[in-house]
Amino acid sequence: MKLITWNIQWGLGIDGRLDLARIVADARRIADFDVLCLQEVADNFPELKQSRGENQFAELAALLPGYTAVEGVAVDLPDGRGGRKRFGNMVLSRLPVGRVLRHAAPWVADGSRSMPRLVIEAVVHAGFGPVRVMTTHLEFYSADQRQAQVATIRQAHRVAASRFVLPPKPGNGTFATDVQTPSAILTGDFNMTPDEPILHHLLEPFDDGAPAFRDAWTIAHGDRPHPHSFCIYEQLHKPPHTSDYILVTEDLAPRVRSVHYDVDTQVSDHQPVLLELAAD
Repeated sequence: MKLITWNIQWGLGIDGRLDLARIVADARRIADFDVLCLQEVADNFPELKQSRGENQFAELAALLPGYTAVEGVAVDLPDGRGGRKRFGNMVLSRLPVGRVLRHAAPWVADGSRSMPRLVIEAVVHAGFGPVRVMTTHLEFYSADQRQAQVATIRQAHRVAASRFVLPPKPGNGTFATDVQTPSAILTGDFNMTPDEPILHHLLEPFDDGAPAFRDAWTIAHGDRPHPHSFCIYEQLHKPPHTSDYILVTEDLAPRVRSVHYDVDTQVSDHQPVLLELAAD
């Protein structure tokens, strides 16, 4: 199973050109991916640089026929003309997709510049079994916001692992059940460096038996520093640093075959990260 996570900055490259087809083509260059997790996907936001207000959720789905497209809208606002302005994350999978959940993180009242955030959780049926693919984009400006968002992630994962132990009673219609699994891959732009305490908290063990998250890069490369994934080619926000990660639950650690940060592409202000998991 090959998975790429990427903050695409609504398709805007370092050269100032917005081109979603270029994003998809570059992802295909990196790998023949099974799952693509994207952050910063926009719909009806013409005020974003170079945007026409295009529905990027629909355009990305059309660019990847044969992939199930899962939308995760975190920002949902009226446009003043009877429509909606939407911004969030996306998962696209050519592997079968089961149940999808969307977890809204609390929007903490701390007076910071911030926006609502969301975690997509989609059960993907890989060759080795079902796995919950989770993707998110955590707050940039506020550590308090990130702390609350990490608490949401940990709670969602804890509850999912509990449902595996005590699954819902079978039902029909809206009460139909689906496969439960404690195994998860958590991806996204976390907006924190590898030494940030909040990231360490995300990786802490659970006291109820839920499998802990582990950094896939560290599994594959040991103590080797993470490559930079943000601000490499323009330093509008900070010096170059690591912001984007793939975590896997500890039961998946033996399947981690490789993790690669593509530090060459310039079609977004973030760098994509590729994970390959062995089937057996």
